Amino acid sequence: MSPVVFLVFVCVFLPAVVGDGMTMTLPLERAFPTSHGVEVSQLKARDRVRHGRILQSSYGVVDFPVEGTYDPFLVGLYFTRVQLGSPPKEFYVQIDTGSDVLWVSCASCNGCPTSSGLQIQLDFFDPSTSSTARPISCSDQRCALGEQSSDSGCSTQNQCSYTFQYGDGSGTSGYYVADFMHFDTIVGNSLTSNSSAPVVFGCSTSQTGDLTKPDRAIDGIFGFGQQGLSVIAQLSSQGVTPNVFSHCLKGNNGGGGILVLGQIVEPNLVYTPLVPSQPHYNLNLQSIALNGQTMPISPEVFETSSNRGTIVDSGTTLAYLAEEAYDPFIDAINQAVSQNVRPLVTKGNQCYLTTSSVGEIFPTVSLTFAGGATMVLRAEDYLIQQNSIGGAAVWCMGFQKIPGQGLTILGDLVLKDKIIVYDLAGQRIGWANYDCSQAVNVSATTSRGKTEYVNAGQIGNNSSPRIGSYKLLLSFILTSVLHVLVRGANSFL
Repeated sequence: MSPVVFLVFVCVFLPAVVGDGMTMTLPLERAFPTSHGVEVSQLKARDRVRHGRILQSSYGVVDFPVEGTYDPFLVGLYFTRVQLGSPPKEFYVQIDTGSDVLWVSCASCNGCPTSSGLQIQLDFFDPSTSSTARPISCSDQRCALGEQSSDSGCSTQNQCSYTFQYGDGSGTSGYYVADFMHFDTIVGNSLTSNSSAPVVFGCSTSQTGDLTKPDRAIDGIFGFGQQGLSVIAQLSSQGVTPNVFSHCLKGNNGGGGILVLGQIVEPNLVYTPLVPSQPHYNLNLQSIALNGQTMPISPEVFETSSNRGTIVDSGTTLAYLAEEAYDPFIDAINQAVSQNVRPLVTKGNQCYLTTSSVGEIFPTVSLTFAGGATMVLRAEDYLIQQNSIGGAAVWCMGFQKIPGQGLTILGDLVLKDKIIVYDLAGQRIGWANYDCSQAVNVSATTSRGKTEYVNAGQIGNNSSPRIGSYKLLLSFILTSVLHVLVRGANSFL
């Protein structure tokens, strides 16, 4: 076996232009304000808001190391820092797979928060101070792309405008602007820290509702949807990144993980096709099994329609089952653990009192999708620990239901401790159980047409959100063993 070479770099941000075969890096953090734990009912309420906020409808790699702590009983969100404009200015933006457009608060914004309980410094983008900022006119073809993701309009200044309205009554409006986004790139086996690419993003001039509240305030939202104005679509159309992104979220108390604009390579990945012509990441769930025993639920319960189907959404904290499947699922769980736990209902949620490890008591849940791809859930992937009573732990069901709807939503509780690959070019989603504290191999095509495997991941998680140095560990695997493993995985899919 040939030796593995490890190169460690410190990531900085400087402007330049990218070419083919490059890898870009940006930090991604998970942040929590200083607050007390919240009830499951509050998490459900927040997820309802979240579901309303899912809008109606030669390559390199961007690497976002995840910071912070994952805990569903704390109010948290995933965000990254992006640099926009000339000279570049830094903004904190929430990662959102349920919308398409990158937008940030702009100068003279009405209702935009000026402080945040996330212990980050908020800022405003001012197009007049960026030498490369250009407004998008109504006749620009990119304005037409915006109509796929929002209510678009035309201002008296011939500026292409937008309005995003969310289910909780909150929203934002503004206009589209074109400017440079700055990031790090890896070319071959060396790091280039002065790369950039032009992108179109929203300049928010008005915000309402929850977006104005300072407790979880952020500079904007980074949409990871499939429409033409998403940054994924824009960068891939320029040949800057492939049309795929991946994430791996740590579920232990240390939290963190990694988000990659590119394809994580892992031999155990299994894939299932996306349901075509859907605005969200819809999958065809076919059956649910407990300890290998398939439940008697008709596959029609999970079929995709206007208010039905199965959605993968990293912006949702809990997980949700179609209403017709929820009660049979809970009944089956209760029956399986009846001899080992004391069931109780608290504030309408099914909970369990136990002094034993839930991993030893609760059944393994298997979700099987089109093509035979199965997602295996441990007890910790569908239960959340709420508190303790007299030395016994109270674990509550993390799966909920949305009354009157047949939606099944796979949120963070289910997605953690797994590599999740959103292969938009191949119209499929893949996953594999993984220790997300470890580095991941990412496939990248060089300018020479050769596929290399970049070992990307976090070295340390103790940096401050704004000042800390973020390091990238590169490991170029030069042996044929990895290629054999990857080919074996692809043949299995």
